[in-house]
Formats: sequence, C-alpha cells, structure tokens
Amino acid sequence: MSIVVDSISKSYNSLKALNNISFDVKEGELFGLIGPDGAGKTTLFRILVTLLFADEGKASVAGLDLVEDYKTIRESVGYMPGRFSLYQDLTVEENLKFFATIFGTSIAENYDLIADIYVQIEPFKNRRAGKLSGGMKQKLALCCALIHKPTVLFLDEPTTGVDPVSRKEFWEMIKRLQQKGITILVSTPYMDEAALCDRIALIQDGSLLQIDTPEAIIKKYPKSIYNVSADNMYELIQRLKAYEYSHSVYPFGEYVHYTDKRTHVNTDELKRYLSGHSLANVSIDITEPTIEDAFMELAK
Repeated sequence: MSIVVDSISKSYNSLKALNNISFDVKEGELFGLIGPDGAGKTTLFRILVTLLFADEGKASVAGLDLVEDYKTIRESVGYMPGRFSLYQDLTVEENLKFFATIFGTSIAENYDLIADIYVQIEPFKNRRAGKLSGGMKQKLALCCALIHKPTVLFLDEPTTGVDPVSRKEFWEMIKRLQQKGITILVSTPYMDEAALCDRIALIQDGSLLQIDTPEAIIKKYPKSIYNVSADNMYELIQRLKAYEYSHSVYPFGEYVHYTDKRTHVNTDELKRYLSGHSLANVSIDITEPTIEDAFMELAK
C-alpha cells in the first residue's frame, strides 16, 4: 500500500477534527477524499505530509512511518495545499526554480513530468505569481509540487475557486499524472469530481461515512429517488417536507430530489397532494442517484 491510515484522531481543544479515521491507498491509485468544508480533509492532509501530529493512531506514506521517517517523507511526496502558498512576488519561473533548488534538482532534470502543464503557463513565466489567474496559479502550484518527482502526490481541494474549464483541464492533468505511476490522494467538496477517482472516502464531521468505488457507492443507494419540480421551488420544498411519507428532500439544480419512506411510491397521489396546496406545473419523474445523493443519505 502507498498510504495506510490506521485509527487517526485529531482534536483542536473541544473540536474533534478527525475521529478514528482508517483507510488505505494502493500504489498508483487515484483516491478521493470527498466532503464539505470543515469535514476534516485538510487536517488529515497536514498529518499525512508531516505538518501536524495526530493525537491518536498511526499512518505510513510510501512505506515510511509519519513520525520516525518524517524527513524522508517530506523529500518523497508532493503537496499542493488548498490555499495558494507560493511566493506571490516571485515570477512563475523564479518560483519553479526555487522549489527545484530546495529539493536538490533542476527544472530540466524532471521537465518531462511537468511538460504538459508548464507549457500552458510558460508564456507567463516572467509574470509574478500574484498576478496570475486562479487556474494558472493552480497549474504553477502543481508544477512546484511535482518538480522533485514525488512518489505520492497530495492535492488538497485543487479546483476550489477556479472556473469550470480550468477544473476540467486540471482533472485531465491529474489523470495523466496517474498514468505516470504517481499515487494521488485528492480532496474536494465537489461531488461531481468523485466519479473521476478510482475509489473515494466520503467524510463528514471528521468521520468516514463510506469507502468504495464511486459506482459501488451509488449502487448501494437504498431508495428510489425522484426529480420533482413546480413553479414555486421554496413552497415545493416546504410541502414535500411536510408530506407524511417524506424521507428526504433537498434541492438539486432545477429540481428537488425526493425520497419516500415507502418502498412503492404512488406518484399520482403525491402530485395530487402538491397540486392541492396551490402548486402548479408539478412534475415527478424517477431518476438515477448520484454521489451527492449517497452522501446526503449517509450523512442524515
């Protein structure tokens, strides 16, 4: 295993940031840690890259113990924190040279690893990092995390705050890096990105809810789920929540995702109930569950 996490717990005073976390990541795997802000993702990443001590439990990265081998781990992993942390007053090229020098290497030595990423920011190599767009900052940060050819790459919410096109490009780059044999642990609050990982761990309030492939988690979803729409979204949500057989109700784009306590749902009956409360243009259609649906069900 490339990463082994065994019963890790961490508290900040009375706040339990991580609660008995255990999972493993196979060599060459793209593993996603999926959860909202405050779920404990960043705390776990900081522990695994030896920036924080866990209160309880143990872990290893690339076969190295977090405590005994912390210096070696720092030399052999790449870490891209969620917040842009490069030197904003240095140019793109100066930042990259600086990080290469720290690890006793050069841009030329490992250029093949960053070539398809760096070519996109090379036209701006003399621009200060603080003046780059969000997407370009992320690409520069990724280059700096890769310049020493790490065996394990930690990406903490790498696409937060960037535009949809840059998000897509970034995930394409991650997939190409995986093909080079790098083990990747990535965290994200975006449920749609979970489907791009080999396996995922859903995390909420410092506890793991489920670990499996995205397809397997969706397949385990226990109920039929319905897209419900009407002319008044707010009123629709309130009426669905008040319905005696309601199990779960939450907005999902232009629809409300609804599940029922009963095994078999009479959609005509539900439509009459909603129409009887002054809701017009009511539509109810069964739909396929998503990772977000699975997360919401597990987090109830």
